[in-house]
Amino acid sequence: MAVDIQPACLGLYCGKTLLFKNGSTEIYGECGVCPRGQRTNAQKYCQPCTESPELYDWLYLGFMAMLPLVLHWFFIEWYSGKKSSSALFQHITALFECTVAALVTLLVEPVGVLHIRSCRVLMLSDWYTMLYNPSPDYVTTVHCTHEAVYPLYTIVFIYYAFCLVLMMLLRPLLVKKIACGLGKSDRFKSIYAALYFFPILTVLQAVGGGLLYYAFPYIILVLSLVTLAVYMSASEIENCYDLLVRKKRLIVLFSHWLLHAYGIISISRVDKLEQDLPLLALVPTPALFYLFTAKFTEPSRILSEGANGH
Repeated sequence: MAVDIQPACLGLYCGKTLLFKNGSTEIYGECGVCPRGQRTNAQKYCQPCTESPELYDWLYLGFMAMLPLVLHWFFIEWYSGKKSSSALFQHITALFECTVAALVTLLVEPVGVLHIRSCRVLMLSDWYTMLYNPSPDYVTTVHCTHEAVYPLYTIVFIYYAFCLVLMMLLRPLLVKKIACGLGKSDRFKSIYAALYFFPILTVLQAVGGGLLYYAFPYIILVLSLVTLAVYMSASEIENCYDLLVRKKRLIVLFSHWLLHAYGIISISRVDKLEQDLPLLALVPTPALFYLFTAKFTEPSRILSEGANGH
């Protein structure tokens, strides 16, 4: 195969784009930024992203997709008061919005196909190519910023945009019809909250996407443990009977167990199935530990003393 010989590219992410190919002859352009959907290989040539995402990549995308859904549910529950029927319909609507947004996002690239082609993440700097633009003469900068982790970086923004659009189309009409028991200023507060947390999530992905990619399994485990402990203490659950007396408490418990399992699978990556699957037996351990030790801490007493200002 004949390839034109040119000087090597500078920088980590500058590459030569294929201009012409005729049989065994390939002609590449000058060093520069690779087109979207491509990244440089070891020889500094821009190559199309043709691989399928790994399990860990899908788990990362699932984590980023869960964030707005969990925040939706939290603020719906927070502002719905005692209108349980209203909250239930809003929970279902939020789940529908995020599910449809995820499906539409997957259908965007490539258009009409539920399949993602991706470039493999090799190191943390792949997420921050804008920091590695070379300056050969220390004056002129060669801009080679591109999405080396295609599409793990931009697909999250697309998903958040669809979530926001669907929320603005569906949720106000639903809330206006079913949340009549709430005051006019309260019924739309969960929507207003989303208008705040979506920009925050967007900035978080833009600035810390690479850090989240490597840290999200530990974030899931820590947050799920903390929120489960806070919920059980706030609900004054001190034994199994307190846990079983309400269906809502069981739903919260099983939801946290799913998050525990998600975090464990993300950390282990299930590289060795026979060794990693037994780790899932640890999922109920935090709840059992809390129930066994609650009689020593007495959460109800702590809460009552806090309410009395002691």
